[in-house]
Amino acid sequence: MSLLAIVAIASIIGTVLKQGQQFIDYRIEFGDFWFGIFDPIGLFDVYHASWFLAILGFLMLSTSLCIYRHAPGMVKDIRSYREHAGRNSLRLMAHHAEVEGETVVDRQAAQEYLKRAGYRWRINDANGVWLLAAKKGSAQRLGYLFAHAAIVVICIGGLMDGNLPLKLREVVGNKKAETRDIPQSKVPPESRLGTGNLSFRGNVTLPEGAVGDVVFLSEGEGYFVQDLPFALRLKQFQVDYYSTGMPKRFASTIDVLDRKDGKIIKSGVVEVNKPLVVDGIAIYQSSFGDGGSALQFTAWDLGGGGESKLNATSKSTQNITLDGKPYTLEFGDLRVTNVENMGKPGSGDVPSGDTSTVAVNKVEQALASAQSVKSSRNLRNMGPSIQYKLRDQAGQAVEYLNYLSPFYADGATYLLAGVRKDITAQFQFIRVPLDSENKSDAYMRLRNVMLDPANYPEIARRTANKAFADGGFSSTRRDDFQSVTQAILQQFGHGGFTQIDKFIESKVPADKRAAVAQTYLKILQNATVDAMDVAQQKAGLPPLPMTAENYHFLMDSLVATSGFYEYGSPVFLQFDAFTEVKSSGFQLTRSPGEPVIFFGSILLVIGIFCMFYLREERVWLRIGDGHTLLSLAGNRRPAELDTTFAAHRNALLPAIPQGE
Repeated sequence: MSLLAIVAIASIIGTVLKQGQQFIDYRIEFGDFWFGIFDPIGLFDVYHASWFLAILGFLMLSTSLCIYRHAPGMVKDIRSYREHAGRNSLRLMAHHAEVEGETVVDRQAAQEYLKRAGYRWRINDANGVWLLAAKKGSAQRLGYLFAHAAIVVICIGGLMDGNLPLKLREVVGNKKAETRDIPQSKVPPESRLGTGNLSFRGNVTLPEGAVGDVVFLSEGEGYFVQDLPFALRLKQFQVDYYSTGMPKRFASTIDVLDRKDGKIIKSGVVEVNKPLVVDGIAIYQSSFGDGGSALQFTAWDLGGGGESKLNATSKSTQNITLDGKPYTLEFGDLRVTNVENMGKPGSGDVPSGDTSTVAVNKVEQALASAQSVKSSRNLRNMGPSIQYKLRDQAGQAVEYLNYLSPFYADGATYLLAGVRKDITAQFQFIRVPLDSENKSDAYMRLRNVMLDPANYPEIARRTANKAFADGGFSSTRRDDFQSVTQAILQQFGHGGFTQIDKFIESKVPADKRAAVAQTYLKILQNATVDAMDVAQQKAGLPPLPMTAENYHFLMDSLVATSGFYEYGSPVFLQFDAFTEVKSSGFQLTRSPGEPVIFFGSILLVIGIFCMFYLREERVWLRIGDGHTLLSLAGNRRPAELDTTFAAHRNALLPAIPQGE
C-alpha cells in the first residue's frame, strides 16, 4: 500500500507538471533554487526516473509473490462446495436454524428453490446424512486475484514504456546523452538509438517538402537521436484561424517513406489528437511554426547614414557590419499572427500608451500631458512579426521584436519596434510614426535633420523668426533666443529627453525646474516644426501642412527619436515583406506498454466489480440424525444476511415459527 501511495503521488506530479521539456524552460519557470531541488529527484521526467521504475519493479515483484502465495488457496476455495461440513461447524455459524425431524423439507422442492435463487449445489449423501451444499457469487473471490494481477500487468506496461533497457544501458555506460549543439549526423553512436529501441517519445520539426528519419529525445540537459524505421515527409501544412487570429485548426498532410528505396508506405493527414499509426509508431501533430521564411528589411542607419535593403532568412544567422564594427544577426521564427492583449502597459507583449524606452522624466511628463494616448483592454491581431538578436564581438546580445503591419492608435499609425536586454524581461516598444502613406521616410528625414548639428543654426533661426513675428518673445534678444534653441537641440541630439532632464537638474534650482522644463519643451516642439520644414526642403519636397494630424506626427517623432537612444542598436531594421515557409512539429511515440496498461486497467475494473458488486453466499441444508439444519454464510453485512436468511428459512423450514 505504501508503494501504491508513492506511485499515485508521483503520477499526480507527472500529470500536473509538464514532462520532458527543455531544462532552460524549467529554470525560467521555477528559478535556480527550486530547479536545483526538482532536477536531482527527477520530477521533470517522473515516468522515466530511475526511482520510479525501481518502485514499479518492486511493486510488480511483491504483488506477484502475493498472488503466488494466495492464489492456490483462493482457487481451491472457489471450487469447493464444502459438502463435507459437519453438524457442529454448521451450528457455529451466526445464521443457522435447526428443527426436530427429517421430513419437514421436501428435498426436490429445496433444490428447485435454490436453483431459482441462482445457487449451484452439490449433495453428499453418506452414513444416513443428506447434506446439500449450495453457493453463488464465488467469482467475488476472483476480484482479489484480478485486482492484484492488474497491478502486476500495469507495472509491466509502465516498465516497458519507461524504457527500462535504455536506463540499464545508461547505468553501465553503453549509452550517454549528447549535450553539444551539433548536427544530428555527427552525433556519436553512444548517443544514438537504433530502430529496435523498445519505447520512445520524441519530437521533430519539418518544413514543407522536407524529409526526416530521426527524432530527438530529451534526456536531462542533453538528448538522444532516435533513428526511425521509416522516413517522414511533410507535403503540406494547413492552418485556419479565428477572427481574433487564434489558430482554430491545423493539420499536416504527410507521406511515410521506406528508408531504403523512398517508396511511399502510407499517406494521411495528421491533426491534433488524430495521429497516424505506422508500424506501431504513432505520429502526432504537436505544433507548427516557421520553416525558414525569406525576409526583407529596410535597414535605417540610426547614425544618419541613410538606408539600405537587407535580405535574410528566419531561423538563421548572418554577419553584418555596422559603423565599421562586425555584428551577428540571429533571426528567430517568423510569426504570421500575433494576438496580443492591448490593455494596460505590461499586461501583454505589446504594451499600449507610452511605448518609449526612455525613463520618465520632467520633459516627457510634460509631453505626455500634452499628448495623452489612451488604451483599452482588448485582444488584437498585430499581424506578422520577426524576432532577432544583434550580437557584438564580445558576445553581448540585444533582442528585438519588429512588426510588419502598422499599429493604429488615436487616428495615427506607427511601426512597433520592441527591444529587451534580458531574456526574462518584457519587450519595451518604440512607436515609429508613419506618414499619410504609412511610410517611415518622413520620420527618418526629420530624425536625421534633428540629430545633425550642422542644421541647428538654420532651425534656430527659423524658430526665432516665428517667435518674434508672433510677439511671444518681444523682451528677449533674438541672438539669445537662437542660442537657447540651439542648446536645447544639442542636448536633445546627445541623448533625447533624458539628456535635457539631466541638463535642467544640473543647471536649474529645484523650485524652478518644472517651469523651465515646460519652456524648453515648448521651444523644442516649435523647433521640431521648423526641423521638418528643413528636412522637406533638403528632400526637394514642399513644406508639411501644419494640421492637427501632422502636429501629432511631429510630437510622436520627438518621443520615438528620444526612445532610440535606449534602443541599443546602430541600425533599425524595418520589416517590409516576407515569403512564408511553414513547418510542422510532430511527436512520434512507440508505446508497447500502452496495450498492456489498457489490459491491466480492464482487469482492475473487473476485479473492483467482482469485489464490490458480487455477493458470495453459501447455504447448507443438512438432514440427518433426527434433525434438519439450515445454515448461511456470506461476505455481506449482517443486516443484509439477516434478510436473506429469513427468506431462506421461510422457504426451506416453514415449520419454524417466526422469531424462533
